[in-house]
Amino acid sequence: MSRVRKAVFPVAGFGTRFLPATKVIPKEMLPIVDIPQIQIGVQEALDAGIEEIVFITGRGKVSMVDHFDVAFEVESYLRDRGEERLLAVVEEISRKARITSIRQKRPLGLGHAILCAKPAVGDEPFAVILSDDVIRSEVPAIGQLVRVFEAHGGGVIAGLRVEKHALSKYGVIEPSGEPSPVPGLTPLKGMVEKPEPEDAPSDIAIIGRYVLPPEIFSALESVRPDAKGEIQLTDGLRALLDHTRLYAYEYEGKRFDAGDKLGFLEATVEFALDREDIGPAFQDYLRRLTASW
Repeated sequence: MSRVRKAVFPVAGFGTRFLPATKVIPKEMLPIVDIPQIQIGVQEALDAGIEEIVFITGRGKVSMVDHFDVAFEVESYLRDRGEERLLAVVEEISRKARITSIRQKRPLGLGHAILCAKPAVGDEPFAVILSDDVIRSEVPAIGQLVRVFEAHGGGVIAGLRVEKHALSKYGVIEPSGEPSPVPGLTPLKGMVEKPEPEDAPSDIAIIGRYVLPPEIFSALESVRPDAKGEIQLTDGLRALLDHTRLYAYEYEGKRFDAGDKLGFLEATVEFALDREDIGPAFQDYLRRLTASW
C-alpha cells in the first residue's frame, strides 16, 4: 500500500460569509490570532508526515500561495534587526511546505475541486483538508486518519458526533451495520447530505478531513452534476462505495467551524488562551470583562 504523501486543500471559495473582509483577502488568510487558517491546516498536514501540499485555488488567491513562498525582503529586514524569533517563524513557513497550486477556473463544487488535483496526485492515496475546519488535537487529526487508512485500507472520512438538531447542517454517515474493526471506526453503507434530523441515518457528521484512494477520481468522473451544475464529493464517495470500502473515524480533538463567524471567534479565543506569550494577560482581560457585565 502506498504511503500518504500529499494533501489537497480546496481553497477556491469566495468566503461570502466573511464579506466585506474577504472582498480582497482570501478567507483562508484570516488569522486565528496571528496565524492564517490555511497555515494551521498546512502545519497539521506537515506534522502528520505529509510532504506535498496541493492548493486548488481560484481568482484572488495569489496572496495565499505567496504566503508559503520565500520572502527575501522580510527575512533580510528581520535578520538585520536581530529579530531571530520572528525570522525563524517566517522561514519555517516557506522552508517546510512544498506547494503546488492548481487553478479551479469555475466554482463547480467540492468534488470538482478534488478532481482538479488529479494531475498533481497521480495514482496514489492522498489526504483532503478543508481549512475551515480547524482542529486542535495532540495527534494531528489528518494523521489519525492516515493511520486508520494504513491499517484498514479503503477510504477514511473524519466523523464527529453532533446533537440531533444540528444534523441538517452536515453530511451524515449511514453505517453498514458491520462490526467495527476498532473503537471509533464505522464501516459505511452510504451518506446523506444535510438530512432532516428525523431522517438522519446516524448522529455522526462528516467533517473536513479525508484520506482517499486514487479511485476517487474515476468515481468523481462518473458523477452527474447536480441541479447547480456542481460535482459533489458526497456523490463521488457514494460511487466509490460500489467497489471500495469506506470508513468514518471519530478522531480525537476539538473542531472549530472557522468558516462561521461564531466558530471563528471561538477558535480565536481558545487559541489565544493557549498561547504562552498572550494567554495569561488575555485570560485576565476576559475575567475583567465578564465581571463588568
